[in-house]
Amino acid sequence: METRQRPGIFQVEVVMGGYSSEKKKVANIRRDYALEKLTESSVDENPINQFMVWFEQATSADLLDANGMVLSTASKKGIPSSRVVLLKGVDENGFRFYTNYGSQKGRELGENPHAALCFYWAALERQVRIEGNVEKAAREDTEAYFRERPRTSQIGAWASHQSVRVKSREELDNRYKELEQKYEGQEVPVPDFWGGFLLRPRKIEFWQGRKDRMHDRICYEKDDESWKMYRVAP
Repeated sequence: METRQRPGIFQVEVVMGGYSSEKKKVANIRRDYALEKLTESSVDENPINQFMVWFEQATSADLLDANGMVLSTASKKGIPSSRVVLLKGVDENGFRFYTNYGSQKGRELGENPHAALCFYWAALERQVRIEGNVEKAAREDTEAYFRERPRTSQIGAWASHQSVRVKSREELDNRYKELEQKYEGQEVPVPDFWGGFLLRPRKIEFWQGRKDRMHDRICYEKDDESWKMYRVAP
């Protein structure tokens, strides 16, 4: 007996060349949501304030990587890509994260400054989607944050030419060791190719799971300097 995969199925037993009972179909994976509800009267008029309420609840619930968010970018040709990054600051101006400017996301944001973020807190049955324009953070903000990072992470920022092909893991490890020796006993400088991005939101959606797939979705959209709130169908 051997195990193979076929489209739409995680695992299927194969016996004498034929398929036996299917272990689990992707289409059959589901659960109902019933923890909370989301109403227009229960949310803050300002989506940043509302985000901070939910974010505080996520961190208070000791969720692993509560500040983890999917960042979606696109090339100048419109080809999308996504990855998980960590939120490192939020205020009325927007959402901040840091990276190597020469990475794929850094290059794409340089070509096309439109991006989207998505937080998903499964244990709370909540999702937040954010769309907006991205700009480089002020250099003083980048330098201040870099100084807060562990020294090992500071050296790692120099050691990794993010998204560039490497021959082996040993190449990376050797590069790191060389930089450890280079900066021994001195402050690690801030790389000029590394820094922050600020996503200035123009649309934010809060999603709360509900029974029977009748989820709550409350959206905020920026109109000049004010936010307009409305509900959309699940």
